[in-house]
Amino acid sequence: MGGMSEELPAYAERVLDAAERIPPGRVMTYGDVAEWLGEGGPRQVGRVMALYGGAVPWWRVVRADGRPLPGSELRALQHYRAESTPLRLTAGGEARLDMPRARWDGGGHGTAGDEGHT
Repeated sequence: MGGMSEELPAYAERVLDAAERIPPGRVMTYGDVAEWLGEGGPRQVGRVMALYGGAVPWWRVVRADGRPLPGSELRALQHYRAESTPLRLTAGGEARLDMPRARWDGGGHGTAGDEGHT
């Protein structure tokens, strides 16, 4: 019986690699990851994270509405607080990711060169 990496589909490996690149305190949505990889879609990314995400910082790959992973909210929130990820409270007092502030764009794809032009 081989290790996990041998049976991991290539796409799953790429998704997990993308998840590992997200800096502490930032998040990407399932759709962001799919777009960044240039293949698959939010559902495929979500499936990979559900199956294999435990090996990577899974709490940094989230639904577009900023909701923590169902069933793992408390663990996710502990990570967010530890990493100072921007959060906001809903009217009902639930913690959600502050998506406009927390979202990471993949390391400046398409934004390079915007800086410093005054």
